[in-house]
Amino acid sequence: MYDRFAVGRLIDLWLQEDVGYCDLTVQVMIEESEQGAFAMNAREPMIVAGIEVAAMVFRRYDPTLDVKVLVKDGERVEKGKVMMEIRGSGRSILTAERTALNIAQRMCGIANETARYADAIKGTNARLIDTRKTTPGLRMLEKHAVTCGGGLNHRLGLDNGVMIKDNHIAVCGSIKAAVDRARSKLPVLTKIEVECDRIEQVREALAAGADVIMLDNMSVPDMTEAVKIVGGRAKVEASGGIRIDTIRPIAETGVDYISTSKITQSAPAVDIGLDEI
Repeated sequence: MYDRFAVGRLIDLWLQEDVGYCDLTVQVMIEESEQGAFAMNAREPMIVAGIEVAAMVFRRYDPTLDVKVLVKDGERVEKGKVMMEIRGSGRSILTAERTALNIAQRMCGIANETARYADAIKGTNARLIDTRKTTPGLRMLEKHAVTCGGGLNHRLGLDNGVMIKDNHIAVCGSIKAAVDRARSKLPVLTKIEVECDRIEQVREALAAGADVIMLDNMSVPDMTEAVKIVGGRAKVEASGGIRIDTIRPIAETGVDYISTSKITQSAPAVDIGLDEI
C-alpha cells in the first residue's frame, strides 16, 4: 500500500537524477517521430512488486505512451513472463527505461527475499515483520514490497507507535516509569512496545502493561522462557541477529512476530529486462 501522489513526486526526482538536462543518446540517434514497442520481461522466477510504480515512471515521463501492465503485485511469475508492454515514442521509452527497471528490480527483490524468510517459518504461529532499516526515500515502497512477499509491516515511521528502548529507559529510570509516562499521554488506540534483552526486563515490561514485548538478541532458550512468562498477556516479538538459518528455531519458541532488516537491507535485485517486441 502506497500513496500515488507521493510516488509521483519520487518519480520526478528519480527521472531528474537520471536524465539530467536531456538523454543525449536518444536525442542524437533517434528521430522524434520514431515509434517503439517493448516488453518488460522477467528473466528469472520472482514475486512481483512495484509493477504499477514502474508503469507510472513511463506514464509520468510521457503521458502519450501506451503502457499495459500484465501482472499484479504479489503474483509469482516464472522466467520469461511478460510483465508489461510499452508502445509509443522510442525516445521516451528508452529514456525512462532504466528508472522503471531500477525500481521494479529493487522492489521485486525485496518481495523475493521476504518470501524466502516467510516460507522458512510456515507451519508456526510466528509472522515475519520488517523494520525501519530501509533505503532513505524508499521506505513506503520497500515496505509495500515486503507485504507483496508475504510479510507484515512494523512501524512505518516514528509516529506510528511507541517503542521503548534501553536509552529511553535510562532517561526515565525504569521500564515501569517509561511505560507510565508514555501511557499517560498516548492516544488510547496506540500500542506500547518495550525492548528487553534480559528475562527480568520481560517480567518488568509485562507488569508495567506493555502491549508488545520485544526480545532483543536473546538466545532460543531465553526466548522460550520469555514466551512462557508472558503467557499470551502481550504480543512477543523476536529481533536481532535473525538469519535464514536461525529463523525457524526462533519461530518455534512461540513468539508472535519475528522482525528482521535482512529482507530490506540485504535483498538482491532481480533480473528484469526491457526487450523489443
